[in-house]
Amino acid sequence: MNIGYYNMKGEKSMGFLGNILWFLFGGFLSGLSWLISGLVWCITIIGIPYGIQCFKFASLSFIPFGRDIEYGGGIASLFANVIWLIFFGIPMAIENLFFGCVWCITIVGIPFGIQFFKIAKLSLAPFGARII
Repeated sequence: MNIGYYNMKGEKSMGFLGNILWFLFGGFLSGLSWLISGLVWCITIIGIPYGIQCFKFASLSFIPFGRDIEYGGGIASLFANVIWLIFFGIPMAIENLFFGCVWCITIVGIPFGIQFFKIAKLSLAPFGARII
């Protein structure tokens, strides 16, 4: 029975089943962190661009399998990332690193741990990144 699919690089991905298991065993908390961060940022007018970015990455955090992140950006992204890092980046990265380490203790959990590490990296520098 084939429960996965092949991504654009020709690699087999966990797909639908992986995303369901992910959501149940940690993805919900990770996505909820992004949503809460987005709501806090949207309280002020100046923080709305940060909030919108948080909402984009909440969808990735809820359903990460079969999706990847491409990093780029310029000086404006760097400035926004520094502000982000000071207020929300470090706690979110630590949260995702913790869950990633816990999942990587078992062989079965390694794919989930890798996804948490991917989101931890995104937590440190979300501006200039996009989901592909």
